[in-house]
Amino acid sequence: MSKLVLITGASSGIGQAMAWRFYQAGYSLALVARRTQDIQTWAKEKSLTAQRFQIYSADVSSIDSIVAAAQQCLERQGVPDVVIANAGISIGMDSAERQDLDVMARTFATNNTGLAATFHAFIAPMVQRGSGQLVGIGSVAGIRGLPGHGAYCASKAAVIAYCESLRGELRHHGVQVVTICPGYIDTPLTQKNRYAMPFLMPAEAFADKAFLAIEGGVSYRVIPWQMGVVAKLLRVLPNALLDRVLAGRPRKHRSNEV
Repeated sequence: MSKLVLITGASSGIGQAMAWRFYQAGYSLALVARRTQDIQTWAKEKSLTAQRFQIYSADVSSIDSIVAAAQQCLERQGVPDVVIANAGISIGMDSAERQDLDVMARTFATNNTGLAATFHAFIAPMVQRGSGQLVGIGSVAGIRGLPGHGAYCASKAAVIAYCESLRGELRHHGVQVVTICPGYIDTPLTQKNRYAMPFLMPAEAFADKAFLAIEGGVSYRVIPWQMGVVAKLLRVLPNALLDRVLAGRPRKHRSNEV
């Protein structure tokens, strides 16, 4: 019987690329997204074997929605071997603008509460089985705050800290918690960015490296490795120097900008 991976945000970008990589490695797929028709179209294009995938409709920003999808997966396909909480949003914000506070709340609901809710239903059965991997998709943007990215940077910093906490809680139960921090990956999420994106990596190349990291049982990995070096430098960079480096850097598009 093939292993099972559940992936949220599987309708495009990193999620879709990882779904294909795991499928090629022999896994069955539990694919979760709001845009389920996009997954259906992709599955048909890739000629996926019907017995090796199921699609679940869910909005991860709604706790009840993603928990219900997880329960459906348990009933239809059993306990996954790997759960990848990949769904996320990235929108620029300006705290001086009232509407952007709503953007921040929506970002946290998706990127943080949604991530925890994705894991929720699988923790007890994985602990009972004594095996499993919970994978949180963070970001290099979670290492230091970037101007105009307050909501996204804060949410991804929270992903990193949350996964670290969860790893400590589950380490004696046979359940691994893995944090993957992408740098700049070529996806619909990044293609609208109006600033330079060093070491930009195709989604397929990222998926391959993420798969190997997860299979290798690492606890934390920055992909690509060059951004891992950048992340280490950012951690130790004095505030004054960081502020000078980032001065004049274009901000991410806000929700009301084209």
